[in-house]
Amino acid sequence: MGNYKHVEVCILAGGDSRRLGRDKARLKLEGRTLLARAKSLAGEAGLPWRVIRRDVVPRCGPLGGIITALRSTKVEAVMFLPVDMPFVTAILLQRLKDHPGRAVFSQSDSAAGFPFRVDTDRLVACEAQLDAGDFSLQSLARKLRARRLRLKPAEAVQLFNINTPEDWAEARRLCQKGGL
Repeated sequence: MGNYKHVEVCILAGGDSRRLGRDKARLKLEGRTLLARAKSLAGEAGLPWRVIRRDVVPRCGPLGGIITALRSTKVEAVMFLPVDMPFVTAILLQRLKDHPGRAVFSQSDSAAGFPFRVDTDRLVACEAQLDAGDFSLQSLARKLRARRLRLKPAEAVQLFNINTPEDWAEARRLCQKGGL
């Protein structure tokens, strides 16, 4: 597959932010909230977007947001972008959109992760993983037989995510250092 005409970006913004201690979507980086940055990024990539704040299946990590989005979409594939990844580029989203496969995960080192695209017909497989009590994204990528879009080392900063106060400090430092 690939070269989809009907893909939407679902911005996952429903997490508890327990390690950080505050709502990630409201954090401001270079004068804009992380949520505003994610919405702008989707628009820059030319993709429609929506925000997933409440999961139909709570307390199962990102898998709850993924299932929520797949159950409620009207398009053929969904691109998942967590609100806590402020350095993803529109180019990366386009590469994921156009990459062949029914599921495509970003990868820099050995782990598959966000952002990623999943065809809506993979909902049953996602729900089966939930029913098995396995909330791991790595397991999900394996179950979906996902392809991997490997990023070059120079591109890997795009996969930086904010989970802790230390990560938040590093994100601010990266912006000051490189104007990301």
